[in-house]
Amino acid sequence: MMQTLSYRIRQTAPYINWSYFFHAWSLPTHLASVAHIHDCIPCRQRWLASFSDDEKARATEACRLYEDALSLLRQWDEANLQTYFRVSLQEAMSDGDDILLPEVNLRLPLLRQQHTRPDEPCLSLADFVPPVSQGKSGRIGIFCSTVDAKMEAWDTNDDYRRMLAQTLADRLAEATAEKGHEEVRRTIWGFAPDEHLTPQELFQEKYQGLRPAVGYPSLPDQSINFLIDSILRFQELGITLTSHGAMRPHATTSGLIISHPAARHFAIGPITTQQLNDYARRRGVEPSWLEPFLANNLRQNY
Repeated sequence: MMQTLSYRIRQTAPYINWSYFFHAWSLPTHLASVAHIHDCIPCRQRWLASFSDDEKARATEACRLYEDALSLLRQWDEANLQTYFRVSLQEAMSDGDDILLPEVNLRLPLLRQQHTRPDEPCLSLADFVPPVSQGKSGRIGIFCSTVDAKMEAWDTNDDYRRMLAQTLADRLAEATAEKGHEEVRRTIWGFAPDEHLTPQELFQEKYQGLRPAVGYPSLPDQSINFLIDSILRFQELGITLTSHGAMRPHATTSGLIISHPAARHFAIGPITTQQLNDYARRRGVEPSWLEPFLANNLRQNY
């Protein structure tokens, strides 16, 4: 089952994690508290007054940046620009470090941690899917989220406005993934129908399951996007892939949705040449083709 959702800016804006927005501007993330105060002059003045003299200049900068971001969000909303979330729910079973998706006849190879700590298991995302040996299948979600391409082309003649548009579009793509994932848990898949979490609780990942994104520590191989594209048909949403698996628009995310209550974040970390060769065999490609995608994981061994 595949479903595509479109959202107005006013629908996704409450799901923006402003800490990451300010981090992109090299501002301390605690200044994101400006997003949680009442939008009036006295409240802003009290917020600014709460900072020491040393921090007040940066707090003033953060306040102005936030106001500019809100103004741009209003412009995009008035222009009827939208964001998009697509999810495909697939029957799934694990076979070693692979996830089998029989409905689309696809094998999704994954990596496993190789650390040697005796008190911790070496994890793979395949661990959170029922093994094929049990004779019963589970389910996973394959997702992507993106924004109207016009957002990234907004005010391209002004460097500040261009960077503001790009960083805000990036946050909206993540916010769309957050909102779409919430709808998956509560209604589309419905494994957590009674969930009622605030945006801050969502950012703290207090929900059941996991949403690992491509390129993140537990799913570091960006070439997985080629497999995800074969399921989600990126072009229908205006998403294109480069030869390196990068997505355009830049403000686009993709990954998996896992419902297992014990699923948690982890980093694959360093991998050996032996594991690279095994992974390449399971992917059906040459190890040399995969090396650029896993350069950071391979480099950690040297």
